Amino acid sequence: MFHRGPIAGIAASGVFVATAGYDNQLILWDAASKRAIARGCHDHLVNNCAFSPDGKLLVSASSDYSARIWDVPSMRLNAVLTGHDDDVDMAVFSPLGTRVATCALDRTIRIFDLTGHCLKILRGHTGNILSVAWTCDGNRLVSSGVDGTIREWDASSGTEIRCNDLQVRTDTLAIDADGRILAGDDKGRIAAIAGGSIIYTPAHRAGIKYIAFDQPGGVLITLSYDRTAAIWSVAADGTIAELSRAELPAPIWARAAAPIGRNRIAVGTFGSSFAVFDWQRNTWDMDKVAAGPGLNAVAVAGGCTYAIGDAGVLLQDGQPSSRLRSLCNFLLPAGGRLFTGGQLGQLLDARSGEILYRHHSPLNCGTSFVRDGTAYIAIGSYTGEALVFALDADGRPVPSGQHKIYDNAIKGMAATADRLFSVCASTDIAWHDTADFSLIRRIPKAHEKIANGCALAGPRGFASIGRDLKLRIWNDGHQEVFQTPHPNSVKCICANEDRTRLMTGAYTGTLAEFDLATRSWISFYRPTASGISGLAWDNANRRFLASSYDGQIHAAA
Repeated sequence: MFHRGPIAGIAASGVFVATAGYDNQLILWDAASKRAIARGCHDHLVNNCAFSPDGKLLVSASSDYSARIWDVPSMRLNAVLTGHDDDVDMAVFSPLGTRVATCALDRTIRIFDLTGHCLKILRGHTGNILSVAWTCDGNRLVSSGVDGTIREWDASSGTEIRCNDLQVRTDTLAIDADGRILAGDDKGRIAAIAGGSIIYTPAHRAGIKYIAFDQPGGVLITLSYDRTAAIWSVAADGTIAELSRAELPAPIWARAAAPIGRNRIAVGTFGSSFAVFDWQRNTWDMDKVAAGPGLNAVAVAGGCTYAIGDAGVLLQDGQPSSRLRSLCNFLLPAGGRLFTGGQLGQLLDARSGEILYRHHSPLNCGTSFVRDGTAYIAIGSYTGEALVFALDADGRPVPSGQHKIYDNAIKGMAATADRLFSVCASTDIAWHDTADFSLIRRIPKAHEKIANGCALAGPRGFASIGRDLKLRIWNDGHQEVFQTPHPNSVKCICANEDRTRLMTGAYTGTLAEFDLATRSWISFYRPTASGISGLAWDNANRRFLASSYDGQIHAAA
């Protein structure tokens, strides 16, 4: 029993560790031996999990719009908590273990009893809510999200007590023994909040993706997309001082951590099992950690089909071709080369494995274009930079500029000779001039929810998709909106060679094809129960190809 996808959430209680996976599994482990004991399943990604204070129950939060309560150690399902109409990102028990608070991408917090009855719905956030925590006395809730605010709530009445505006996305928060709120933001800062006063401590070179306070040890733990974990002391006056810092090994995903004893932390990975970090000895126990088979991207180049994913293994026509040994998010053919990159922030030659450039945060996507006879590539990072390279005669990338075009992750890019179009996790979209990357136009909140990808559409137009299940076609700023047939978040989009058709893929394994001439959907089907992760056009065979999180390449029917 093991995970076949990344571990997004982790919790610990006594002799147990629980892990929430993107393979829809919730697994209970023996903490000492890392032996899997039992598991439960959701209908979609499991994003987080938490034990009850007495360790007898476990709650999980999922992209199937539900949270679920399980008995420990049998993992018998006790209750299903429903009512959210988007992904549930977190679920946590109250200090007495009698209630559960959930937060979701529908911008609400819900409080449930243990039977699944909803007691309160808390509204106020203007963006997706990513984190929620109870104060130690159980009287208040604290939440954070993409709207840049940390909100404090009365847990009994459901009313908002205070809004602390950090003005930057905040994915994660914890509450220390003194009731102080400790939050990690996308600027890599730790914000210590007490009574409406905010004190910032610079902590990382990229966004903090997980923060946890170890009550028995009295230390704060932060994980960042700068690929480091740091341990901090927190003084009574809120002063935060660094105790230890370590580079994250390639298989570690900076999304989840839980203290499991003195100086030891269980940390999420990109597959199989969890890792253990001893921060005092600066050692990592990576036993039983192995990346799963999931693919994140597909491309066609030189008559071959390539794919890459969590394991960092480049597949050429289905066979391993090179081993890059770190998760890769995209494949970009350009200048006779095949470029890739991912969690380590490295731009790589996918075929040779050569490191061509290093960035301070993960790389997410890329596009290519030709201007004035010179070929270029642009790479989008998790911290909002577009990294631009000119390609020399051998196709080697020569840095041409680094442009901060967003404050959040760039989720997709597409380019013509004179325009770079991009979409951001913040729901914004923008056009930049490829001559100097000056901003031509930006549309805030162009999508109602996170934008996930974009593509060329027609001679000069662009198309974008996202969690709001909409296909949007943009021509000179004019927008056309089409409801997709997908039931869940649309992950990716691709155009055919002459830009007359678009293929879209969703996390539920569905594909839908759109005809730009008739402005209509012409096909919709589900080739896999796993999510579609990437799309490519195979011109030789006149078909779209889709990669999926089950490790397969599916040819469009």
